[in-house]
Amino acid sequence: MQFLNDPEEITRRSFEIIGSEVDLSALPEDVRRIVVRIVHSCGMTAIVDALRIDPGLYETVRAALSDGRPILVDSEMTRAGIIRRFLPPGAQVICKLNDADTIETAQRLGVTRTAAAVAHWRPLLKEAVCVIGNAPTALFTLLEMIDNGAPKPCAIIAFPVGFVGAAESKEELDKNPRGAQIATLLGRLGGAGMAAAALNAITSMAAEAGAWTS
Repeated sequence: MQFLNDPEEITRRSFEIIGSEVDLSALPEDVRRIVVRIVHSCGMTAIVDALRIDPGLYETVRAALSDGRPILVDSEMTRAGIIRRFLPPGAQVICKLNDADTIETAQRLGVTRTAAAVAHWRPLLKEAVCVIGNAPTALFTLLEMIDNGAPKPCAIIAFPVGFVGAAESKEELDKNPRGAQIATLLGRLGGAGMAAAALNAITSMAAEAGAWTS
């Protein structure tokens, strides 16, 4: 059995195929690279028209991480997808899903653990980078918290997936991003891989530019 086994060549050819199937030439370079990484993570060029990526997202996230702001994630799957070597030294990737106080809050209030975990983000939210890759309830809870006066994150990268609430939560974010720079995919599709890919695209560009060593 013959197959391509060179990682750099696989990536190069993958990006070449993406470019041949969808025209991204009108996009700014940083947005284009984020789009390509998201498409690469799922293998579907058809999602491009449903992607919403703010043109200021890269610079906003780069500046926030340079200033030591945390990355708040909704699930261990999302956290696992983040490539640590692209992050600045000391960067915090925080997931509260399995914390004891999160579990107690979820049981006491009768809500999902992801919703309870996001509720515990509040002291960390100011100018944070929020990355949601699984749970619509996480995104709904985050938006509700901001509406009720919680500190605002600088960026919301949101790719919740599923049949209940995913499309609706992302539509609400797209309609009213609450002052944050956003990346999202309208509709039911999403997942931790796409969310992590969006962040990884940003941090890899920053690392290549020497943002963490300047």
